[in-house]
Amino acid sequence: MDERKRLFFYLFFAAQLCLSSTQVLRIGGIFETRESELVSTDELAFKFAVNNINRNKTLIPNTTLTYDIQRINLFDGFEASRRVCDQLALGVVAVFGPSHSSSVSAVQSICNALEVPHIQTRWKHPSVDNKDTFFINLYPEYTAIARAILDVVTFFKWRKLTVVYEDSTGLMRMQELIKAPAKFNLKIKIRQLTPGNQDARPLLKELKKDKEFFILFDCSYRMASELLKQLSSMGMMTEYYHFFFTTLDLFALDLEPYRYSGVNMTGFRLLNVDDPWVASTMDKWAMERLQGPKQESGLMDGIMTTDAALMYDAVFMVAVASQRATQMTVSSLQCHRHKPWRFGPRFMNLFKEAQWDGLTGHIVLNKTDGLRRDFDLDIISLKEDGTARGIVEGGSRLTKRWIKIAVWNSYRGMNLTEKSNRDKNNNVTDSLANRTLIVTTILENPYVMQRKSDKELIGNDRFEGYCLDLLKELSNILGFTYEVRLVSDGKYGAQNDKGEWNGMVRELIDHVADLAVAPLTITYVREKVIDFSKPFMTLGISILYRKPNGTNPGVFSFLNPLSPDIWMYVLLACTGVSCVLFVIARFTPYEWYNPHPCNPSSTLIQNNFTLLNSFWFGVGALMRQGSELMPKALSTRIVGGIWWFFTLIIISSYTANLAAFLTVERMDAPIDSADDLAKQTRIEYGAVRDGSTMTFFKKSKISTYEKMWAFMSSRKNTALVKNNREGITRVLTTDYAMLMESTSIEYISQRNCNLTQIGGLIDSKGYGVGTPIGSPYRDKVTIAILQLQEEGKLHMMKEKWWRGNGCPEEDNKEANALGVENIGGIFIVLAAGLVLSVFVAIGEFIYKARRNADIEEAFCFFYGVQSRQFQRRGSTSSSGTSLSTDLESGRLLGNDTE
Repeated sequence: MDERKRLFFYLFFAAQLCLSSTQVLRIGGIFETRESELVSTDELAFKFAVNNINRNKTLIPNTTLTYDIQRINLFDGFEASRRVCDQLALGVVAVFGPSHSSSVSAVQSICNALEVPHIQTRWKHPSVDNKDTFFINLYPEYTAIARAILDVVTFFKWRKLTVVYEDSTGLMRMQELIKAPAKFNLKIKIRQLTPGNQDARPLLKELKKDKEFFILFDCSYRMASELLKQLSSMGMMTEYYHFFFTTLDLFALDLEPYRYSGVNMTGFRLLNVDDPWVASTMDKWAMERLQGPKQESGLMDGIMTTDAALMYDAVFMVAVASQRATQMTVSSLQCHRHKPWRFGPRFMNLFKEAQWDGLTGHIVLNKTDGLRRDFDLDIISLKEDGTARGIVEGGSRLTKRWIKIAVWNSYRGMNLTEKSNRDKNNNVTDSLANRTLIVTTILENPYVMQRKSDKELIGNDRFEGYCLDLLKELSNILGFTYEVRLVSDGKYGAQNDKGEWNGMVRELIDHVADLAVAPLTITYVREKVIDFSKPFMTLGISILYRKPNGTNPGVFSFLNPLSPDIWMYVLLACTGVSCVLFVIARFTPYEWYNPHPCNPSSTLIQNNFTLLNSFWFGVGALMRQGSELMPKALSTRIVGGIWWFFTLIIISSYTANLAAFLTVERMDAPIDSADDLAKQTRIEYGAVRDGSTMTFFKKSKISTYEKMWAFMSSRKNTALVKNNREGITRVLTTDYAMLMESTSIEYISQRNCNLTQIGGLIDSKGYGVGTPIGSPYRDKVTIAILQLQEEGKLHMMKEKWWRGNGCPEEDNKEANALGVENIGGIFIVLAAGLVLSVFVAIGEFIYKARRNADIEEAFCFFYGVQSRQFQRRGSTSSSGTSLSTDLESGRLLGNDTE
């Protein structure tokens, strides 16, 4: 029994010795509680930090932390002053809390007077003349937060932003951003949430109506949680909106309801969740919270908020500072005595000199004002698929939900992370899998057509065509499903005089549809209000018109190989050459000859090239037949040779063209190009109203196209048609030419042989898939289209839907047999020549008969006179000789001699 007493005495003495060598430091905490919570998060984090420090014997050996907690109501500054005096009377080395500004100021004034460090973990706007020398705040400095917000907005290249703030302190935090528009070409609209009212739906409805897609919310995480619910109920949680929350607790919100919305959400995160020690501490916190009272709604179960992490780091800051403090005693302080703590300034300097890595990253305090300066902010973005699954542990769950796209440092600015760049290069199907997209389109052959079936069709089965095949291929690549809807007003999309859009473009602007898959032309004005993918088809504007009627061959069509002017010049040339030949033959002596070569003494000479013979020589050469006349002199031979060469070329040219002109049916086209259309007004022409073709002519600065637009605009009711079908009907039934895309003309002319394309392409353009501005689908659709193009599937789809039966007459290229209608004129000319020759022969006979009668009458008269002289003179021998001479002379008078 004595041994037991002795052992007990030794143990008791050892315990007393140990207790006497262990230092006890008391810290005070003043926490405000809300009606909805029994214990504030700050108080829980305060106790959690003290317990972890006491368990860690290596951090502050021989020192034990104790605490005194006081709870007050919100905005009760008097109660806060009374409670802090009670804690100082007990003897505390530091005071934590409260949170709200009215209570903070009261506590801070007392701590300044008694020189006791006052540690704050909430945002506080510092006064201009900051004399709070015993004030420490671990919350990031507000001007740095403002610069971080501006850098994020600049990083996303936003040109239009709506700032929604909860209270007046938000405007203080937004100062850098509000000053930015002049420098960064940023248009900012500022709106405030109704104070004391969590129903923001009226404001959100107005933002949705004004198409404000980039919105910055400066509010607490509680308000952010309510805003997300209301945004979802307003139908604004879509991929077209980008919400930026300045609260540091965005990562802690429960985003399970929005996991597949595709909304873009960005925020800040101060916790360094990539550090294993931080993740382990958060896991311990989560396990304790799950076993304790239920956490407030809106947050993930067991998650550690930024405020809790800052409180944890603040308590650890006391432990780090006290580790370096030696021979420090804590004394009871009385508020009414105004006697400060003598170790207060020394302990405060230890706070400002300490540096360590906490849950919220590296912690360094400014020695002048006690504010936190050098810190890192993770720029986090919600994963595109909103993945919310993961294990219960906080750190692991956060990495499943969020992507860290950048790290912002208060000194170095923004730095993109390698992980964010790697995530951007993920498979293009990541964000479109399991999505159902609304696709707007328009009925246009062969792009989108009503499917013919005996059964009643519903949904996408109602349609078929090139665009439906393209949609199917895009869906297979990107993994999305789609719902096809026809545009309500049946128009592609154009801008009126008031700047308002219609058609498919308007549905994309209003986000009624996600995609527009149709023959929608990529134009400059459309590109300003919607986004386009790379073109899946290239084309141009051309003219659709009826095929020209073939010319009916005339009986004198054999004259067509040469123009009337050439025929006239040939006739003049033949007449001119004949006259020149006649003159030269008369002039040269070598063309004259003796008709009686046997009588050299004869003085009678002759020339074959009379005027008629010269013309006959020219005609014979022209007809490739020659004549009995041949030139003898060198000069006349030169004329003949040149004429023969001329006739060789003329006859060869005529023969070469004769076959084509007689066997090929000529098309009589009234127009051959856009210039021909512009120069006339008989043929009416136009385009589809409010289409890209109409917009091209409306915006064109080329004189020809300006003239064409003036014509179309002056006859809007008749020149502009509602759609292509109406235009095709007008082309077939009236004298109308339609300006439309070449691909559509190619499809139509393959199926209607009465229509054809006139002229070439007026411009060059492309069809693209339309998306709303900022749509995340645009780039992914572009990549899929390029893949289809490289695989040749776009060409195969075009061949499938454009191939027609063709036109039989276009395939028959053989020459037709010549008929009477082709060469009947030759027979007419032959008959005319024969009739003319008969009449000429009769004329020659009559002329010759009359001339012979005149000669005989002259001879008889002359013979009678000579007979009477002979009778008077008598018959002599000499008279007989004279008579013979006279008779010979009379006979010679009847010869055609020269």
